[in-house]
Amino acid sequence: MQIVSVAQMVELEKEANQRGLTYEKMMENAGKGLADFVHQNYSENSGQLVLGLIGSGNNGGDTLIALTHLINEGWDAKAYLAKGRNLPDPLISNFAAAGGESVKLSEDRSFSLLKKWLKESDVILDGILGTGIHLPLRGEIPNVLNYIKKNRPFAPIVAIDCPSGVDCDSGETADESLKANQTVCLAAVKAGLLKNPAFKYTGEVSVVDIGLPKTLSGWKEVDGEIITQSKVAELLPIREMDSHKGSFGSCLIAAGSVNYCGAVLLASKGAYRSGTGLVQAAIPGAIYDTVAGQLPEATWLVLPHTDGVFNRDAVSIVLKNLDRISCLLIGPGIGLEEETRHFIEGLILGTIDSLSANRQLGFSESTEIRNSVQNVALPPLVIDADALKLLNKVENWWKKLPKNSILTPHPGEMSVLTGLTINEIQNARAETACEFAKKWDLVVVLKGAMTVIANPKGKYAIVPIATSALATAGTGDVLAGVITGFRAQGLDSFSAAKVGAWIHARAGQIAAEKIGNKASVMASDVADAIPDALK
Repeated sequence: MQIVSVAQMVELEKEANQRGLTYEKMMENAGKGLADFVHQNYSENSGQLVLGLIGSGNNGGDTLIALTHLINEGWDAKAYLAKGRNLPDPLISNFAAAGGESVKLSEDRSFSLLKKWLKESDVILDGILGTGIHLPLRGEIPNVLNYIKKNRPFAPIVAIDCPSGVDCDSGETADESLKANQTVCLAAVKAGLLKNPAFKYTGEVSVVDIGLPKTLSGWKEVDGEIITQSKVAELLPIREMDSHKGSFGSCLIAAGSVNYCGAVLLASKGAYRSGTGLVQAAIPGAIYDTVAGQLPEATWLVLPHTDGVFNRDAVSIVLKNLDRISCLLIGPGIGLEEETRHFIEGLILGTIDSLSANRQLGFSESTEIRNSVQNVALPPLVIDADALKLLNKVENWWKKLPKNSILTPHPGEMSVLTGLTINEIQNARAETACEFAKKWDLVVVLKGAMTVIANPKGKYAIVPIATSALATAGTGDVLAGVITGFRAQGLDSFSAAKVGAWIHARAGQIAAEKIGNKASVMASDVADAIPDALK
């Protein structure tokens, strides 16, 4: 599913019309597609009632055509004309000829018939306002929408292209807007529907085809896509019957500290559950006894530490152990101590800093290791959590990372990296992710409701999932591990980030379904639900 601005949609339809697909035929295709969607998703028995809320524009026309097709499928249909349409209107005439009943707002000032039809309906189609609205709403429409909200029916509401009252570019939403159970977009998803607060009104988003040729030049200007289940299935690594653990890569996860022991376990489990062949966990020696027995599948790289956090001595040990590593994750739970900053700088800059004064027993002298790790090239990187904040202390850090490294910031971390406020980031999530992915020449995963993944070429993807089940400590560690696992298996950075983010979000939903409520989901529950998301 591609994501377009309102202007891009207008240009696509204009070009299609010029090439012979008339506006009338596009509307007919839209109405038929909407009718098929409703019939396939909501038909339970014959004689069900569908109520169409009709405006004066194209959305109203699409809805009238859908109602007419639904009558032919055995539905009863009513049309409430909330805004005047140009008469004579052949769409109203065809609807009436098929057996549909309609009423104008001017004929139902008390809303008595609207109230009756709302109560009787099995499905309601919201086709009052479309993509060309300007806020605030004026005239009689706010009164109609408010009345429907006060008398909210039990029947599901299916919004046509967008819920009435939503600005499809900015995501702003009128106070009167109806919350839809489903929004069926025509040809492509409008960008504003994926922004806050609009996404709270859209419900589940689907797309119906209106016949726009894939060869239209306007499609080349479209940079965004919604990640779908079928798209994820296409990208998943192939697992041949004669595979072995080496077939699916090895990842090294540098994570954890004395205060955040669980981070390395969550990230490692996420990587293993994604299908990677081998996970080696690099940890401060102080936490080895605490964590090692909890994940017997991992191998362990025990690193020098100062008071339970990585210190500068650890750099040389990591660099010496990268020869068979397919992807390196740095950051979950490592803390922000000064010694850890030296560790991050050493890895990124490719330098071996001087040893701390309190060298520990059991680790080789840095001078011995120094000679064996000169010019070591870092594998593909995933950088998460505390490492992002420490990264920002390195001058021009983005120029020093391996090409196509993946950053996984939440809005607070993105604020540290960019200097923007959290509000500025949240009000333009896709735009911000794209801007800095280009600037840094990296893949950016901007976490949160409707996670955005952007690549350096200006392309972006959005995970169409927002769930409070993921609003708990440690779920970000799991996500970083999942993305690392897919990158280690050979997916390119953009694909690994897209697949990992979708699988993780879906696992959050599944975990909530299993437990019975979103509030009780823990990060380990999300990791345990990854197999079901993959299935």
